[in-house]
Amino acid sequence: QVQLVESGGGLVQAGGSLRLSCAASGRTFRNYIMGWFRQAPGKEREFAAAILRSGVSTYYADSVKGRFTISRDNAENTVSLQMNSLKPEDTAVYYCAARSSSGAVTEGYEYIYWGQGTQVTVSS
Repeated sequence: QVQLVESGGGLVQAGGSLRLSCAASGRTFRNYIMGWFRQAPGKEREFAAAILRSGVSTYYADSVKGRFTISRDNAENTVSLQMNSLKPEDTAVYYCAARSSSGAVTEGYEYIYWGQGTQVTVSS
């Protein structure tokens, strides 16, 4: 069992930055692939970024590539999402998620643990 708690959301102007953090419980954090997903009002949840177990390999949605950076600290059981050059269309609830299986990391249904989400609002 893994519990995930996100923090760091808030209101920021377009062009600004935010750093989201996700704290995970449990001693097996390093065994999980971690991802960040987001859901805007009236839209389906979408993949934003993922990082493999060792932290060496990362994946990004085209919409955030070059602006967002995912990282993890297996010693501290945390995963972070640094978001730069934010745009109004980045406004959403951001969720941290964990999966134990390999495969397509962009698929939300493969993630078995989810946080409660943190709101990010980008004003124009």
